[in-house]
Amino acid sequence: MFKNIIFAVAFMLSAIQIQSQNSIKFKVISDEKEPIVGASVYIKNSTIGTETNLDGVAVLNNISNGKHTFIISFIGFETVQKEISFPTSEKQIIIELHEDEETLDAVVIQSTRSKRTIAEIPTRIEVVAAEELGEKAIMNSANIAMVLRESTGIQMQQTSANSANQSIRIQGLDGRFTQLLKDGFPLFGGFSSGLSIMQIPPLDLQQVEIIKGSSSTLYGGGAIAGLVNLVSKKPKEEREINIMFDQTSRNGSTLNAFYSERFNKFGVTLYGSANRQQATDVNDDHFTDIPKVRSFSINPSLFYYPNEKEEWRLNFGTTIENRIGGDTDVIEGNMTPDHNFFEENKTERYASQLSYDNSISDSKSFHFKNSVSYFKRNLTLPNYEFDGKQWATFTEATYNLYSNTSDWVFGGNIITENFIENPKTTTDRSYQQFTGGVFAQNNWKLANNLTLESGLRTDYNNNYGTFVLPRVSLFIKYNDKVSSRIGGGLGYKIPTIFTEDAELRSYQNVLPIAIKELKAETSIGFNADVNYKTKVFNDNVSFSFNQLVFYTQLENSLILQNNGTDYEFINASNSLHSYGAETNVKLKYKDFVLFTNYAYNNVKLNGNQKALTPKHSFGGVLMYEVHDKWRIGYEAYYKSSQLRNNLTETPDYWTMGFMLMRTLGKVSLYANFENFTDTKQQNYQSMVIPPHNNPTFTDIWAPTDGFIFNTGILIKL
Repeated sequence: MFKNIIFAVAFMLSAIQIQSQNSIKFKVISDEKEPIVGASVYIKNSTIGTETNLDGVAVLNNISNGKHTFIISFIGFETVQKEISFPTSEKQIIIELHEDEETLDAVVIQSTRSKRTIAEIPTRIEVVAAEELGEKAIMNSANIAMVLRESTGIQMQQTSANSANQSIRIQGLDGRFTQLLKDGFPLFGGFSSGLSIMQIPPLDLQQVEIIKGSSSTLYGGGAIAGLVNLVSKKPKEEREINIMFDQTSRNGSTLNAFYSERFNKFGVTLYGSANRQQATDVNDDHFTDIPKVRSFSINPSLFYYPNEKEEWRLNFGTTIENRIGGDTDVIEGNMTPDHNFFEENKTERYASQLSYDNSISDSKSFHFKNSVSYFKRNLTLPNYEFDGKQWATFTEATYNLYSNTSDWVFGGNIITENFIENPKTTTDRSYQQFTGGVFAQNNWKLANNLTLESGLRTDYNNNYGTFVLPRVSLFIKYNDKVSSRIGGGLGYKIPTIFTEDAELRSYQNVLPIAIKELKAETSIGFNADVNYKTKVFNDNVSFSFNQLVFYTQLENSLILQNNGTDYEFINASNSLHSYGAETNVKLKYKDFVLFTNYAYNNVKLNGNQKALTPKHSFGGVLMYEVHDKWRIGYEAYYKSSQLRNNLTETPDYWTMGFMLMRTLGKVSLYANFENFTDTKQQNYQSMVIPPHNNPTFTDIWAPTDGFIFNTGILIKL
């Protein structure tokens, strides 16, 4: 009898013990609702923990009754803590991790053709991630000018008062020295660089990668100042539908729509954008400061995945735009002898891109790309017309080898450019370019804290011969807080008539390039930076600091000079020197982020500072963000005085902006007060020099559109 009682008590205690051992299942997903593989899930102050599997699922067993705190973390994402009381009726808990700006180092960069993350690459790369792109789309949903303008050391230079065209300048160098890519394809070079920044909307972009300094090893001529690679979104298992409508106080309306989805072995993305802008005379001088614009873009992509290792992508892009500025009477259809000035740009862009990626194994991969693009532009003035079209092709194949200590990229590409002018005068500036190149690049991990990147490229151009372009960069990690990058290389740029100076003159009376008399522009560049990250005030505030110095020497710089009634290109006899520094500081406390930057640019040719290039620029952005609820931001930017082309000095100026966004489930409402201080060039000087029917426009060195308020709605289905 006594033995039976002992057995019963032991059985009951065992049953209670078994009852107190609980299990719980976590599914960990990203912002895009994709499963996160390898995320860590464990109970605080215990040895119970595991990692998520291929489905993003982690199962924890042997959990005792009571209250427990679970820690869910993954590199590149904010850590989540969740408190659960056991026993519980919940069998699976879904945890959504959000990207952490402080751990952006986990992002894989496409521009370097490597599997390594940004934290391990010797090349200095700046990334504008999806969250920040969303913020910039609110400020300007029609094009990417805002995305680029607010990056340190980048200046968006307006080249026309009538078309509002802008050119990108990195570290003070003209726009032709920056290579603009879309998913690694050079679609915006030569003639097609005209109005390119103004015709690329941001809503379908996953991230923007910016490399400052010579990047010619992988991408060839044109990347003397650097490159900007626009990375498109790809389809995921979860359907994504975004619809955005934006209305401005300056009579501008933009509608954007994006759709993506993957169906087993097939995937599709579809992006469409339409922009309607009414001509606006901001400063009451009877000339438009914002042109009349009608534009439409559509960009479908088809994906095919034969297996887990291979991916085919076929993309088609179309943009059609008509923009006209000038005398407001002309725009309204009331042309008279005294009111007859206008500038009209009609453009068409068509492009196809085919890519094939094969991850042969963990140590090998093969990639192939081909694009064919067509660009047509008709620029009309009262007594002048510039009409041309460009066919361009790009074909590239690369073979990659990967190991724990070394990555290799071997490749070759062929680039063709055929510009055909429909001459309205006896001057025909048509040309053909063919460039073939081979290249190799190596990332070698010399030690745990030391990585060397070296590359060599050789190009042959049918008009200008052979160019040999070595490049080297070194990454040094001193400790967990301090690291630095040092690098440099050579670059070149083939001369064409499509420069900022020629655009300012609408190509009127600009003579063709004299191939036999001109040399290609060549460069040698160097940059070095130091990066420091830490947490202060009991780890409540994260602090990061980056200091960059740079130097570029440009030989045979292309200059457009007056020759009677014409303008001709010559090579400068002296070197152009661009040197300076960039400072970035970032502070984050809970839901607040403060970012400040300072840029010093000194660009000199023949002893003179380059016109329309401020030596000093300062910016600051304060953001308050509660994920999926609030986003509130204030920004301020300062530009120091500049030299006009006549060597007179401009005043300095400030611009300020404020934006807020409220997210309610799948709907976000926003309002943006851009340049609410109403800073504009008209406040300092007249924009137009009479007579009215044959005006001369002054250099543009400050905003021309003043204060703009825009509001809109973003719907995510």
